[in-house]
Amino acid sequence: MHWFQCLNKGGITLAERFKFGLDKLLEIRKEKEEESKRLFTESQREKKKIEEKLEKLNQSYDKYKGINTDEDIVYQKLKRYYIQGVQSGIKSTEKDLVIKNQEIDKRRKELTVKQMERKTVETLKDKKYEAHVKEQDRVEQINLDELALYAYIRNQDK
Repeated sequence: MHWFQCLNKGGITLAERFKFGLDKLLEIRKEKEEESKRLFTESQREKKKIEEKLEKLNQSYDKYKGINTDEDIVYQKLKRYYIQGVQSGIKSTEKDLVIKNQEIDKRRKELTVKQMERKTVETLKDKKYEAHVKEQDRVEQINLDELALYAYIRNQDK
C-alpha cells in the first residue's frame, strides 16, 4: 500500500469516516424539537383567535351598551339581554385566554427543554468530531514522519 493510500483510503474524507454513535438519538431529539415548535406555534395561533374574538365582543358591547330614550321598551329589553349575553361571552373568552396563556407558557418551557436536549447531543457530536480530526491528524503526522525517515535513510544509503 502506498503512503497516499494510507492517508486517504479510497477517496474517503475525514468527515465521511467519522461515525457518531448517537446520530439516531440526535435525529430523535431534532424531531421532538420540531414537534414542540409546531405545538407552540399552534397554541400561539389559537391565542390570537381568542384575542380577536374578545376584541369583537368588546366592540359589540361598546356599540350596544348605551340606552337611548328614543328606543322602544321591547328593543331596550332585547338589547339588555343581548348585552348580558355579550358580557357572559367576554367573561368566558377572558377565561379561555388565561388558560391559553398558561398553555403557551408550558409549551414555551417544553420547547426550551427540547432545544437544550438537542444542543447537548450536538455539542457532544462536535467534540467527538474534533477529537476524531485530531486523532486523524496525529496518525497522518506519524505516517508523514515515517515517510520522511524512510526517505532520509534511503538518502543516507546512497
